Amino acid sequence: MNFRKLGKTGWEVSEISLGTWQVGGGWGGPFDPKIAEQILHTAFDRGINFVDTADVYDGGLSEAAVGKAVRERSEKIYVATKCGRRIQPHANEGYTPERLRKFVEDSLSNTGLERLDLIQLHCPPSQVYHRDEIFGLFEDLKKEGKIAALGVSVEKINEAMTAMKYDIVSTVQIIFNMFRQRPSEVFFKHARVNEVGVIVRVPLASGLLTGKISQETSFSKDDHRHFNREGKAFDKGETFSGVPLQVAFPAVEKLKEVFGENLAKAALKWVLMFEEVSTVIPGASKMEQVIQNLEAGQVKPLSAHQMKVVEEVYEEFIKKEVHHLW
Repeated sequence: MNFRKLGKTGWEVSEISLGTWQVGGGWGGPFDPKIAEQILHTAFDRGINFVDTADVYDGGLSEAAVGKAVRERSEKIYVATKCGRRIQPHANEGYTPERLRKFVEDSLSNTGLERLDLIQLHCPPSQVYHRDEIFGLFEDLKKEGKIAALGVSVEKINEAMTAMKYDIVSTVQIIFNMFRQRPSEVFFKHARVNEVGVIVRVPLASGLLTGKISQETSFSKDDHRHFNREGKAFDKGETFSGVPLQVAFPAVEKLKEVFGENLAKAALKWVLMFEEVSTVIPGASKMEQVIQNLEAGQVKPLSAHQMKVVEEVYEEFIKKEVHHLW
């Protein structure tokens, strides 16, 4: 396992870590605590020391599973969770220090941990990033020993840039992959200057960059890849990175001409080719997927030719669809 510094926290975290949106639950399937336990311990056994969850994942069951697994280990595992998405309607007015404090205390209870290593605002409305009292709350929580660090999980680059103005912000979680390349243009440079760790989510574009999804693939009604393609439940950029499938499929075929059946590993390695990335957090709904994800860390660096091909595919097929949106 290779490790990278997570911004101003100074923590050395596994460059390939674990996201738990679907841990133990598949893509919208029922939560299975035994499968979640298998996935988590498989990850930890193989050197992953950073795990990302959220209070809304399976109604707190993901947090509970993460906390239980971490408490069963002797080595240090950094736990990152998120708060804010429980606010409904999800509007700026709903964000108050009192409500967010309660969410943090709930996450401490769910995980059974005395302190949360990293709490992240969970893609709040853009106005929230301009509110001093919100970030002041987390300064207080840090002094109280309830959190070690604060991060933000963002949809848009301008949200990340605004959040980084607050010294307490140690990390930014953002979508970045072969089909979402804009963060590397300006944001990465500013993150480096501000010593802000970059946590990359959705690295496989909801499975598109595995090369295993086709026009014949069907998704269950509870799978966000079925119900959220137009953003009906949350930002559509979280689903297939916002790329229309009719555009994505020919782009994937072009990539497969270069990477073949190793596209998923290459897609994860592509993310890690950017030194500003602290860690990438692909998800897993079974322990075999954890092992497959970790194999990307052993792939040799992509060649200049391979990097150029990814850039050309993005320019030809994807850029006009998503580059201006996030």
